[in-house]
Amino acid sequence: MVSEGEKLEIELLQSDDKTAIFTPLLVIDGDKSVVGAPEVAKASVTAEIIDSDTQGEKVTAIRYKAKKRVRKVRGHRQRHATIEITRIA
Repeated sequence: MVSEGEKLEIELLQSDDKTAIFTPLLVIDGDKSVVGAPEVAKASVTAEIIDSDTQGEKVTAIRYKAKKRVRKVRGHRQRHATIEITRIA
């Protein structure tokens, strides 16, 4: 769920523009809600791309076997984009 003015970190976007348009699956307007099949017709969410390529925190995975001299440490940093929701229509 998103609202206008909210900043989100999402999966990496392959876009050269500074804006992104998404189609919602569910629209809630006060007490009224519309569920799409699979998307809601005539509805869109516009977002401004603040930072298109950033890296998240490092996650490490450790494999260790006692008394066997087996140690394996792997690290991963997920890339993501930061967006700000500007308009819900």
